[in-house]
Amino acid sequence: MDGSKEKGPTWTLLVCVCAAGIGGTFQYGYNVSVINAPTEHIQGFLNETWRERYGTNLRPDLLTLLWSTVASVFSLGGLCGAHLGGTLAVQIGRKGALLANNGIALLAALLMGLSFPTRLYELLILGRFLIGINTGVGLCVQPMYIGESAPKHLRGAMAMGSSIFLTGGILTGQVVGLRELLGGPTSFPFLISSCWIPAVIQLLVLPWFPESPRFLFLDRKQEEKCLTALRSFHGGRGLVGHLEMEDIRREGSASASSSAILRPWQLFSRRRGLRWQIFTIIFLTCGQQLSGINAIYFYTGSIFEEAGIPKEKIPYVTLGTGACECLTALTCGLLIELMGRRALILGGYSLMTLWCGLMTLALTFQVPYLSMACLFAFILSFGLGPGGVTNILTMELFTQNARPAAYMIAGSVSWISFFTIGMLFPFIVRGLGPYCFLVFLGECGMVALFLFLFLPETKGRSFLEIQACFRRRRYAEGAKEEQKEGGEASSLRKEFFP
Repeated sequence: MDGSKEKGPTWTLLVCVCAAGIGGTFQYGYNVSVINAPTEHIQGFLNETWRERYGTNLRPDLLTLLWSTVASVFSLGGLCGAHLGGTLAVQIGRKGALLANNGIALLAALLMGLSFPTRLYELLILGRFLIGINTGVGLCVQPMYIGESAPKHLRGAMAMGSSIFLTGGILTGQVVGLRELLGGPTSFPFLISSCWIPAVIQLLVLPWFPESPRFLFLDRKQEEKCLTALRSFHGGRGLVGHLEMEDIRREGSASASSSAILRPWQLFSRRRGLRWQIFTIIFLTCGQQLSGINAIYFYTGSIFEEAGIPKEKIPYVTLGTGACECLTALTCGLLIELMGRRALILGGYSLMTLWCGLMTLALTFQVPYLSMACLFAFILSFGLGPGGVTNILTMELFTQNARPAAYMIAGSVSWISFFTIGMLFPFIVRGLGPYCFLVFLGECGMVALFLFLFLPETKGRSFLEIQACFRRRRYAEGAKEEQKEGGEASSLRKEFFP
């Protein structure tokens, strides 16, 4: 193995990961988290504005409907953002899409901030929809930008920046949402509209970094700018940059006959040979959202209360769950290039299956400290596997002309699943109680079995090698595809499975 591959990331690449993350996936975690603390205050605001307009209090059912709209319109915006993100990434580039996306965040912050002094809750709903679009774009574009900019041997570790900033956003939202900070009855409007701060930081920092090298060469045919970007991201160490450039050239040569950017529906075409890749991503994305992580958070308060923690202290103890997620994201970033994607995500789902079973027993027989242990173990397992690796696989299983469409599909599936579990979960809990974890046990076990049977290892492989691996396993009618792509496919025929 070439010694150059063992070198770590440059400072330019590390700071770029941070610049992309603060206005990208951080916004998702932050805006999911900050809406929870001021729930009571926002409902009071809705009731007050209704009374001022119509001279009567909101009926409980109508108040619930308005509050549900404020909370759930975020998911609808995210679904729209997933489609917009793929389009922007193609039209104006990965970095350009992230920068333009901040305009949506600033407008959302303005509308949400104005909703309280103007007594217009409609502005709050519209602002939540726009910040949903912002997070949908960020979740789609940020992993593409970082994954295409990082060298092959660091691609997984750098792409983990998406999960690190997402969990960091959740923890930050939990902290600033405390009553002593911005979660109080007079300060909560500043909390709701504070999403402008990450947007401004990214607008100030990200322009100093180059565009994705692969986008510049494969989409824009700008070889000199691509070389400049590679030198910037990989430093003056020419060998790694040279190897990456050769890899980009090979990908360009292999896809020269079909270089047009693919539309989402084209990924299912028999002729494209990408159906098994997209089916894999759809399965993993659904598995991540339906794994039971939301059930764990739903039970957090009651589990802590049963363990004897005073009710007024529970919000502070709950910060431990956010810190736990951050810790696992960081740990996954350190382990992913050592252990590989397949081992981490397969191990994560397998352990989550175990914890769901133990959680069911602990809740059924009312063993609070075992419930607490299972709760934190489940979060750790989720962060080490599904929470961190799923996004990386979405980027790695596709080449340049298919990747934006793949992220559009994955994002759409993720947001639809997120919305669905939000709607159905209360009924599942009401009907099954603690036995609801048996549903998630079955789901996690099914995903683990699928991964064991079908997912190849992608660590250290080029995008072309990963595609060849799928053809090798006959995932996509490989015989005809190999004949079409000729020598390039033949040179890459290896067995990549552990």
